[in-house]
Amino acid sequence: MPKPTYRIENIVATVNLHCDLDLDELAERLPNAEYNPEQFPGLILRLQKPKVSTLIFRTGKIVCTGAKSENELKRAVKALVKMLKEHGANIPGEPEVKIQNVVASANLHAEVDIEKAALLLENCMYEPEQFPGLIYRMDEPRVVLLIFSSGKMVCTGAKKEDQVREAVEKIYYILRDLGVLYEEER
Repeated sequence: MPKPTYRIENIVATVNLHCDLDLDELAERLPNAEYNPEQFPGLILRLQKPKVSTLIFRTGKIVCTGAKSENELKRAVKALVKMLKEHGANIPGEPEVKIQNVVASANLHAEVDIEKAALLLENCMYEPEQFPGLIYRMDEPRVVLLIFSSGKMVCTGAKKEDQVREAVEKIYYILRDLGVLYEEER
């Protein structure tokens, strides 16, 4: 059987600039900034390269979404800080970046007997009337896997890219050892 594969779909991170920001001023100066404080207290700014969306708050706290790798996230934060400084923000030090969630899609390249897996796995939930996938909570790394009978999966809750790889490989061997994986050509 071919080894499982995965792809990072989205990284959500928080950034703390440790300073207050004048969002009214930034909204006027930054091209493509969206700011409507009556509807939402944050300024929305979408970067094109890398393609990342940000919510920027007066407190200097920022939420970044859309990065496809940790390196892309770092480049986006660097570009964002540079852009904010160029448009009048006084940012004293280095930004504090914290990854909150790494979401990935994965493929086990084998079909999964979901009903049998639900009986044999601990920390899982399977209610096919409500959701077609098995929800598996892995303790180490601490992630949640949505496993479908096709062998496709979603991994969420990781704090690092490495945890996605580790979780995908680990569940592959667990399912294989339980005898619930079948080669795709059945």
